[in-house]
Amino acid sequence: MAFPNTDAGPRHILFVCHGNICRSPMAEFVMKELLRRAGRDDTEVESAALHTDEIGNDIHYGTRAKLREKGIPFAPRAAWLLTAAKAREYDLLIGMDDYNVADLRRLVYPEDRPKIRRLLSFAGEERPIADPWYTGDFDATYSDILKGCTALLEHLPLKK
Repeated sequence: MAFPNTDAGPRHILFVCHGNICRSPMAEFVMKELLRRAGRDDTEVESAALHTDEIGNDIHYGTRAKLREKGIPFAPRAAWLLTAAKAREYDLLIGMDDYNVADLRRLVYPEDRPKIRRLLSFAGEERPIADPWYTGDFDATYSDILKGCTALLEHLPLKK
């Protein structure tokens, strides 16, 4: 994976999922904490929705509970809908499953498609992160997100 120019300001990563209340905010706050623990201030992280179902809603209570249990700080936020113009601002666009990746490919400008990845691809796996909205299994989702974010951190070169 080619990463953006390491000399030009902070790197910007966007995690996306269907509604931006379960998986993508979990990944956002896990990645922010991993970066903080690693002493990395060269990367900014956000999350967004690909569908309008949950726009304006805060993080799902199951995601909040899992983050608290694991000692991952988070803040109240409102789910927001990604646009092609906004996607252009990010260096990496990371989806949680095949549907997210397909939605991203349809949404973004063609020249931004190379920035799209599945989170677990950084850990050498091409499988989805299950949506706990449907499974109710926030433990499995957290485990996969931690695995993907840890691998992503290892792939991020330091800024020069």
